[in-house]
This record gives sequence, C-alpha cells and structure tokens, in this order.
Amino acid sequence: MSRPRLGAVGALAGVVAVGAAAGLAAERYAIGRTRLRPDPERDQPFFSLPADRVASVLADDGVHLHVEEVGPPARPGDPTLVFLHGYTQEMAVWHYQRIALAEDRGARMVFYDHRSHGRSERGGPQSATIDQLGRDLYAVLEQTCPTGPIVLVGHSMGGMTIMALADAHPELFGPRVAAVALLSTSTGKLAQVAFGLPTAVLPVTQKVLPFVTRGMRSRPQVFERGRRLGTDLAFLLSRSWAFGSRDVSPALVAFVEQMLARCPVDVIAEFYDTFTTHDKLAALQALRPVETLVLVGSKDKLTPKDHGQAIADALPQARFVVVEGAGHMVQLERAALVTLHLRALLSRADLRPARTA
Repeated sequence: MSRPRLGAVGALAGVVAVGAAAGLAAERYAIGRTRLRPDPERDQPFFSLPADRVASVLADDGVHLHVEEVGPPARPGDPTLVFLHGYTQEMAVWHYQRIALAEDRGARMVFYDHRSHGRSERGGPQSATIDQLGRDLYAVLEQTCPTGPIVLVGHSMGGMTIMALADAHPELFGPRVAAVALLSTSTGKLAQVAFGLPTAVLPVTQKVLPFVTRGMRSRPQVFERGRRLGTDLAFLLSRSWAFGSRDVSPALVAFVEQMLARCPVDVIAEFYDTFTTHDKLAALQALRPVETLVLVGSKDKLTPKDHGQAIADALPQARFVVVEGAGHMVQLERAALVTLHLRALLSRADLRPARTA
C-alpha cells in the first residue's frame, strides 16, 4: 500500500477514534446530567426498610435463606403474601409494594432472598436451578406460613420459582395457595429471547453467552474488575433492559444497577443454564383452581409480553394485564399500578384485608 493511501487510512481511523471518543464523552455527559436532575425517588431507603420479624429458613440442602416478615404474626384465616424476586435481584425490589401494602391492616407479608442472592447463603453451583428454587420456596412456606391462605407474588425468576413449586406440589394450589401473581415472567423458551437486539444476531448471542458465562465461572475476579470500570455502561444497560422509558427515575435505574453489582458474577453465570432449560408450561395446570394475575410490560425485553400471553392462554381464568410503556422492572417503573392490581387480586380471591383509617 502506498504512503498516501496509508496516510488516508490512518486519517480515517483517527476520525473514527475521535468520533467514538466524542460519542462516549457525550453519552457520559448525558448520563451525568440525568443523574443530577431533580428526582423525587432519590432519598428512598431501598435497602433498609424495617421488618417486624427476621428469620433464617433452612432449605432442604442446608442453605440458610434470609427471610423478613412485615405485619402481624400468622393467625388462622389471615392471608400471607409471599414475595419472590428475580434473577440478580433482592427482596428490596418489592420496596414500593412493601410500603403500600403495609398500610393494609392484616396484610401479613413474607419476603426472602433467593439462595446466592442478597443476604441468603451461597448455594453450590449445582444447586443454581429453578427446581431447587422451587424446593426453597416450599421450605419457606412450611416454616413461615403454618396457617391461613397463601398468596404467591413472583417477578421474573420468582414467577418461574412458583411454577417449579406447582410442578412439584400441585396439591398446594387451591387448599393452601389461594392466589398467584406472575409478573414479567416466562414458562420457557428463554434461549430465543433477543433482549431487544435484532433477531438476526440471535444465533450469535446463543453461541457467545455460554462462552462468556464459562469465563465468568472460571475467572470471576476478571469480570468483577471489568464491571467496576464500566459504571456508565452499567447505568445505560440497566435503563435499557430493565425499564421501558428513558425518562425513568435515575434513582430507580441506580437501584437496579446496584442490585446487579451486589450479585457476584459467578452467581450470575451459575444460574444461566437453568434459564435455557426452563420449561414449566405443563405445570401451570396446577394454577387453574386459584385466582391468578399475569402482568407484563409492553416493552419488556427480558421476558417479552408474548411470554405473558402464553401463560394467560394456558390459564383462561387468569387476569392478563399488559402495562403499556413499561419494561421488565414493572413493579418499580409502575409501582402504584402494580400495587393496585395486587389489591384487586386479593379482592377477587376474597382475601383483601381491611384498610386502616
């Protein structure tokens, strides 16, 4: 290649590099402005809501699960709402529902962190499966819900955990479990989800992601250092994948980002395989006797609305709600609306507690 042509190529590369740097700088500037704008959610105590009782539940393989109870102790006839969070999250994700439903006299609520998440004990890599999470839920119910009807509220992986419980213990649904809410979740075929990317790249992501997760398992410290360096990128990804609107509260985006940062990368990798094999469509038959809410955001990129539609199709008695404009973290993005639908679910199941004056 001649010297003038080399010079032209070098100049072009320089222009591309400068453009990329300018784009990154502009994006960081925009993120900085976003973080600094007035935000009514900025002072929310997301990780520090008080609990009336704190317990440790022993799973069937000896792992201790961190459990928090809100409301009165268990009483015969009173319902208990059990909340199950999603992948890479913690019980804190139910922040707004926990505050709002605590205003309902008689609303006893149980929150817990899945194994290897939040303040629960780490499980072994072999236990990072949806079926094991279903067994964990069974242990939580046995040790915290000795009496009264049960309402299960699951988001994403939490909803899948409810399906695993239904698969293993269908006899609970009706006699004990009186109502179920499945938010932003799926019965399976998650390997086909494009995460909002063009479907043409799906074959590439299907090959790359297993390779990446193997690296995360074998060299987690490398990935931990890398994600500490990419805070702006993490903010952008959290906003894009978790929420439907770019105008969402920066505090909510930072909250989701922080939960992800608190989840060790090897835990993220260990649970990957269970999502590619998850298939609980048949287990939904156990939910037919109970009041069921299926709710999903219209812009959910992680468990798209057609996954919610598949659940609703299998459960003709279910109330199917698509929240227009909302993303995966619908209980944060549209907190008041989600709480309203949970109260309506309790009412339909004749379980709604009396409100305080």
